[in-house]
Amino acid sequence: MAEPKLDPTIPPGLHLVSAFLSMEPTNTLLSLSRECGGGLVTEGVQRFIWDHCISNEAGEKGYGPYLRNFVKRLISEVESRNGTVLDELYEQCGYYMSSLKDDRLVKGSARVHKCISFLFPDGCEPPSCPKSSNLVVPLRCSLNMLEGDTGCSVWPSSLYLSEFVLSFPDIFSNKSCFEVGSGVGLVGICLSHVKASQLNQLSAETDVLERFGEDPNTVKAEMYNKSKVKCFHLPWESATESELEEYLPDIILGADVIYDPSCLPHLLRVLVILLKQKKAYTQTWEESCEGRLQDAEHINVNGASEGKSLFAHDIQCVNIQNGNRTDPCQVEELHGGSSVARLMKCPVAYIASVIRNIDTFNCFLKLAEEANLVIADITEALVPLNLLPYMQSYNRSSIRLFTVKCK
Repeated sequence: MAEPKLDPTIPPGLHLVSAFLSMEPTNTLLSLSRECGGGLVTEGVQRFIWDHCISNEAGEKGYGPYLRNFVKRLISEVESRNGTVLDELYEQCGYYMSSLKDDRLVKGSARVHKCISFLFPDGCEPPSCPKSSNLVVPLRCSLNMLEGDTGCSVWPSSLYLSEFVLSFPDIFSNKSCFEVGSGVGLVGICLSHVKASQLNQLSAETDVLERFGEDPNTVKAEMYNKSKVKCFHLPWESATESELEEYLPDIILGADVIYDPSCLPHLLRVLVILLKQKKAYTQTWEESCEGRLQDAEHINVNGASEGKSLFAHDIQCVNIQNGNRTDPCQVEELHGGSSVARLMKCPVAYIASVIRNIDTFNCFLKLAEEANLVIADITEALVPLNLLPYMQSYNRSSIRLFTVKCK
């Protein structure tokens, strides 16, 4: 019986290609290769890998030692099961062995190209990606996780925060966002994609429409020249209050920023300055609530489900509550009969972090309490979609998501 042909646009072929592009560990690639072949790395699976991973543009741009290791392990896997290895793979392995004899030749420029593919589940039409079901983000990053003050590598919390942004675009759409510790830039690209109005006070105009690869349902995030989404160096230790007060963010974001006790006082100082700046918020009641003041147990976003109505900064329709009653003090009658809600909105911070050291995290909590900040764990309350199902090295369960607000 002929093998079923693998399709790079749907699982399991899509998962294998996505894992390769994101430089998942070789064990992950082999596991997905077996899945494609029903338990074995068949000749059909090898041909698929050759066509869609090794011999195409992705292979040409790939990191030599990574490709060499994968091809060697792939050949060993097939041979150990008494299978037939494609001649092309033997030849490619020989090429890698002869041209990459000394890894030191490539370690000097240990920057690699990765593509992180966010794959939306079947039946899900994400508002963050209305013209496609997949989003591919090309990155140039370091293999050294500690290079550039941890800012050049893809960390697990940045993956989680990116999933969160793409899963709940209404929270960030048309909001001014400020990211502390922007890392390799993945979260910033996702914020731009869901139409955040500003990132670090710079307008976000990127329109992601470029098709990627062979899948008509996939687009590639591309930072075009017209984009104003940028990262700049503003060390926590030396950032002055006047510098930070130039920004009036609605939302502050941070991924894996709770890692060094000596840096925490500086991080908390930055958060306090950014979070204490209240923004005037004005909206006609007729526009936002169809002309009616309603008693409400939850603050709702345009009739959204309770699962999306947890935070005051999310609201389009604002009901200020006093017990179970709307507080009339927050409503001002204007000439002409328009009801207008005039509020002072406080920013909120979303911090995603792996708690690697409980003492360091407790230090963060203590300093936050002393700074009159309120921290809430919302990991279970707002669970993002699993948009990286192929990434077996990514342990989502180890990551917690917190909100930070001023008291």
